Amino acid sequence: MSPVLRVENLSVGMRAGGGAYVPVLENLTFDLDAGQTIALVGESGCGKSITALALMRLLPDGFQVTSGSVFLEGEDILKLRPKRMRAIRGNSMSMIFQEPMSALNPVYTIGDQLSEVLRLHRGMSARDALREAVELLRAVQIPAPEKRVAAYPHELSGGMRQRVMIAMALACKPKLIIADEPTTALDVTVQAQIFDLLARLQSETNTAIILITHDLGAVSELANKTAVLYAGRCVENGATDEIVRLPQHPYTKGLLSCVPHLSLGCASNREWEDLPEIPGVVPSLGMRGAECAFLKRCAFATDVCANQPQPPLAGRNEEGHLVSCWRQGELSI
Repeated sequence: MSPVLRVENLSVGMRAGGGAYVPVLENLTFDLDAGQTIALVGESGCGKSITALALMRLLPDGFQVTSGSVFLEGEDILKLRPKRMRAIRGNSMSMIFQEPMSALNPVYTIGDQLSEVLRLHRGMSARDALREAVELLRAVQIPAPEKRVAAYPHELSGGMRQRVMIAMALACKPKLIIADEPTTALDVTVQAQIFDLLARLQSETNTAIILITHDLGAVSELANKTAVLYAGRCVENGATDEIVRLPQHPYTKGLLSCVPHLSLGCASNREWEDLPEIPGVVPSLGMRGAECAFLKRCAFATDVCANQPQPPLAGRNEEGHLVSCWRQGELSI
């Protein structure tokens, strides 16, 4: 069976002086089957959201896909005319944005905004679309959906607004959903509810999901695959359980070590362990050379890391665990 989504060597650049493009995302490759979830993880500035916008063909002005292919059910969407792409966007593929208050129109009711999607992509009448909007709100567990369709975005809590965004993304039964930091600014209880909701809806619809997050706890619960991005490059890619259990890139190890957990050293005294941190910051655009971008932050770097270009992703095992590190296999990580 062919994957729902296949991304091949996707690169994005930002226009700089003289018309040249500064690399923002370089040669990203992965595939995703129906019912699977891949997590794109990394710090801010590593290329996660740019990847999502490139896949949706919604890159901001000054950014452009410079190479690569994106096949959605066998169709290269990067080559489609704008009219065809508009028919696919919101229909075969949808996106849940990280800030629903910005994504939802404040002057239209929730029912109006859900109905617009249904009328545009599914050809429903206004009456049928409103009735379906109520059912979508019920599906995402919003209480009293018959009343909520008449509410405006500011009248809903942050968690409810995010559920509306999920309902909107599911309205046309898409093959692919891109969830860009879907629990940003929500408290931990609501975050857990949103992730549980996504998992339940995926099991019911068999939708493929790209989950963009830096919450590695959510990754281990929801994602079958994980791609770790750093400074626009994928440094590790493979099955989530293996990456979490046996990370092979120093950056992945650093991200995992930053996840808080309770130390149970004393039965009568639970306390938080001191959390390590990754020193330094992600290099800015235009400051990323051919060498490993993680070089200045890496405790394991050697002369080869500084004097050679960053290696391509290479297989660690037959299961497809890929790592881009000169010291792959040498480190006790």
